[in-house]
Amino acid sequence: MTARVGFSLQPDTEFLGLLEPVLRDADYFEITPETTWRRGGDGGWVPNGFHREFRRLGDELHTPFVGHAVHGSFGTADPRDRERQAAWQQRIAADHAVFDFQWFTDHLGAAVLDQRALTLPIALPMHDAMAQIVRERLVALQQVVPDVGVENSVFYFLLGDWLDEPDFLARVLAAPRTHLLLDLHNVWTMAQNVGADAQAWLDRLDCSRVIEIHLSGGERSQPGWLPDGRTLRLDSHDHAVPDEVWALFEEVLPRCTNLRGVTLERMEGSVAAGDVSQVQAELRRIREVLRG
Repeated sequence: MTARVGFSLQPDTEFLGLLEPVLRDADYFEITPETTWRRGGDGGWVPNGFHREFRRLGDELHTPFVGHAVHGSFGTADPRDRERQAAWQQRIAADHAVFDFQWFTDHLGAAVLDQRALTLPIALPMHDAMAQIVRERLVALQQVVPDVGVENSVFYFLLGDWLDEPDFLARVLAAPRTHLLLDLHNVWTMAQNVGADAQAWLDRLDCSRVIEIHLSGGERSQPGWLPDGRTLRLDSHDHAVPDEVWALFEEVLPRCTNLRGVTLERMEGSVAAGDVSQVQAELRRIREVLRG
């Protein structure tokens, strides 16, 4: 089966309006469910206006959805987090009833620690006990969406050697119908930041577990952010896909034998009218690479 080409929807009216031609070129839409919720009067999560708008776009353009969450926090082991986890999964189930997700992923990492939400997920210790925790969370989520997975994330500190992560992912994804969302900009970003070889990481990866590929761009941090003036590559989704990431895509694609989709990501606030044709060209390039 030939993989399809997707585009990530962002909760921004101007973004959706500017990229209307791009949306018509996509085979599926990827949405982050948490961007479609707000707190209701009872403190629970209820749909917001973008929940309705994304569903309307899907109906109008006859375009299916995949889910890509940010707050499952599959690596949180604290028993006090179970109530939040259950409420989150219930909300995902309600969304699945509306969007009929073709598959569903979240980021590898912990986004909640000591019952506090973090801005970005943090890295996990890559041992068997943690692999089991993440695996069990994925299996539980299969009660909602049969095909689930994790995305390789960008971390700014690590609990281990980054080149050991592919083996950790293999242990995490040992259960049937659990998959990897392979973010190639994240791979390249991590390689840049830790001084490793992106190709060496990919060579260690079981690419048969890849259900989806993410392509995006980013930028470097400001020198003033760190006391020593160092800069880091950021996973900011606010620029065109770099040539190095395109090269990784073309190299790894033949090994991703169970790939279902390739998603182009772009954040709200990062697209002006003059960028629309460039984003369209990136979608066309993805399709051309997939066709060989």
